[in-house]
Amino acid sequence: MKVEQFYDKALGHASYAILSKQSVALVDPGRDPQPYIDFAESHGAKIIAVFETHPHADFASCHLELHDKLGAKIYINPRVGVSYLFEPMEDGDEVKIGEVTIRALFTPGHSPDHNSYLLEDETGKRHSVFTGDSLFVGDVGRPDLREGAGHIQMERENLAKMMYQTLKQVFEPLEDGVLVYPAHGAGSLCGKQMNEETFSTIGKEKKQNWAFQITDEALFVKSLLEDQPFIPKYFPYDVEVNRTGSAPYEESVAAVPRLGKNAVLKPEILVVDTRPQEVFKQSGHADGALNIMEGDKFETWLGSIVGPEEQFYLVAKNEEELESVIRKTAKIGYERNIAGAKVVALDHFDNNGEMLDLENFKNNRGNYFIVDTRNASEFKSEKFFDHAVNIPLHELREKVHQITTEKPIVVHCAGGYRSAAGYSILSADLPENKVYDLSKAVEEFTENATV
Repeated sequence: MKVEQFYDKALGHASYAILSKQSVALVDPGRDPQPYIDFAESHGAKIIAVFETHPHADFASCHLELHDKLGAKIYINPRVGVSYLFEPMEDGDEVKIGEVTIRALFTPGHSPDHNSYLLEDETGKRHSVFTGDSLFVGDVGRPDLREGAGHIQMERENLAKMMYQTLKQVFEPLEDGVLVYPAHGAGSLCGKQMNEETFSTIGKEKKQNWAFQITDEALFVKSLLEDQPFIPKYFPYDVEVNRTGSAPYEESVAAVPRLGKNAVLKPEILVVDTRPQEVFKQSGHADGALNIMEGDKFETWLGSIVGPEEQFYLVAKNEEELESVIRKTAKIGYERNIAGAKVVALDHFDNNGEMLDLENFKNNRGNYFIVDTRNASEFKSEKFFDHAVNIPLHELREKVHQITTEKPIVVHCAGGYRSAAGYSILSADLPENKVYDLSKAVEEFTENATV
């Protein structure tokens, strides 16, 4: 038996392959099936099963593609209400994969239709538990994503109570040596304080995970509901994408229209400009373009700033980066929203942005209207500027109208990535104002700044 973890750092997403004899079962795979196919082929094995813990909100899964192309059976809790052929897995149901056994554990709390999967090795010993979004390393799954999404919708307070019972009745009784394989790690928005480690043991979590330390249900519910991160615009959309199943990955990527360098972009369609912020500002950009830079955070911020109902163009500085951002867009199921993708020459536009006089800003901060685009919890814990107004980046497009000032505007985050996007939003929507991006210079005003 072999368990292989596949970790997507950008989304903080962990998926798994379980190999026994010449059979492979997957747990919570991402959008691109090729890494899993390569793993199976490298071991002379075949993917025969996909176990879904629940309909994920933060990425699109390839489970339907693996079923359609390879004949892999999809195992999932019937409460999910999927629209494709599947094998129902209720609490206690078992499936044999080669010489190992996978048993469903009903673990509601993050969602009302959540399964975890207990793996027993060839001798019948409990080896590991694939906990999906129920139990993380150092945390548990947030309970506030299913109030308006999914086949079953439920208030966060009720889900938080379910999570408490899941911890006490399902996970605590497991042996300390059982490995914990969650679907997410640090950087994911599916929890609030996940550890950097990507796997653990039941014993370690009982000792170190805050959620196990609280023995009063009411206090647990209150603690779980406090300070959860924001909900990106694409989360409810991806729940539905995964309930119905994604289109084949490579075919969907190939279907995105690639536009020639001289193609004219329709002015009524949003432009997502993925070039570096310096290039975006200094070489110019399309009117109203959003600067969401190619990088480790691209998927999350694209799906946080741009809604799933919006069409958009993708532009990049070269062919390699263009293909990269198209594939990242597909990871969250947004590729069908791409009206066209193209490489943009550096001198293609002529609307150059002005640069901030940093010394003047340092000496005359009161002459500027400062917009802090960090999340509310970050702003609450540490203010960089006393008179700054906090409008988190994921809300900025909808709240620009709240900014009424004749002063020049300075936008900042904690390290420069989010402020670049914020600058692009404000400079497009407030053309009468001078807008500046503090960018990485924010680090001169705090020792703890991070992106």
